[in-house]
Amino acid sequence: MRITTWNVNSVRQRLEHLLAVLREEAPDVLCLQELKCQDDAFPRAEVEAAGYRVETHGQKGFNGVAILSKAPIEDVTRGLAGDPSDEQSRYIEGVVEGVRVASIYLPNGNPVPGPKYNYKLAWFDRLILHARERLARDEPLVLCGDYNVIPDERDASDPAAWAGDALFLPQSRAKLRALIHLGFIDAVRACDDSGGLYTFWDYQAGAFQRNHGIRIDHLLLSGRAADRLQGVAIHKHVRGWEKPSDHVPVSVVLS
Repeated sequence: MRITTWNVNSVRQRLEHLLAVLREEAPDVLCLQELKCQDDAFPRAEVEAAGYRVETHGQKGFNGVAILSKAPIEDVTRGLAGDPSDEQSRYIEGVVEGVRVASIYLPNGNPVPGPKYNYKLAWFDRLILHARERLARDEPLVLCGDYNVIPDERDASDPAAWAGDALFLPQSRAKLRALIHLGFIDAVRACDDSGGLYTFWDYQAGAFQRNHGIRIDHLLLSGRAADRLQGVAIHKHVRGWEKPSDHVPVSVVLS
């Protein structure tokens, strides 16, 4: 089973890119973030014509997450528990062939300090509580998405440039570690411990051409999923396409 995560940065603007990824990489499951459209505006017909079922949790102009799958998607949950007043569409999960998969678009948190960063940390706490409950079910679980967290200095080409940013503050990194320490592994790091592995390059100042990137898109595997881990891939070439997303797809292969 190939599970891929990708912050598509507007699914309608990147529809041709999305269809190309579905053709070229043929993931069994594709988790999308930052759809920037409501559910009824998602290009469902085109994706279904490519052979995929679709479950979305959209929001007009902002956020939005989806799960695309070749097989049926069961037990779908939209939204993250813990704050009934939260109207942002940042979480969806479902079960595909016995594997529970979540698509996550964690808040950016900038500017710091301020309410947006407080929201990021509170959202992280809700995710940790939810993940603990899901782990108790003892099933293969994959938490995919754009976490908006740079885990370590080796995950940034220029760590000093991110020192005061919400993506790299100690509190943000500590929340990610707390989530992982519940019993997850970072799939990329389980397979490749080297530096220079990035999933995001800013549009400004030729960042991609200079390889000034950061790694903020992660696939976290529960123990039952990690037992099936066969490999990972960062599809860097997608960033070189015309009018690309600033993120690239990242895949994990499970037996």
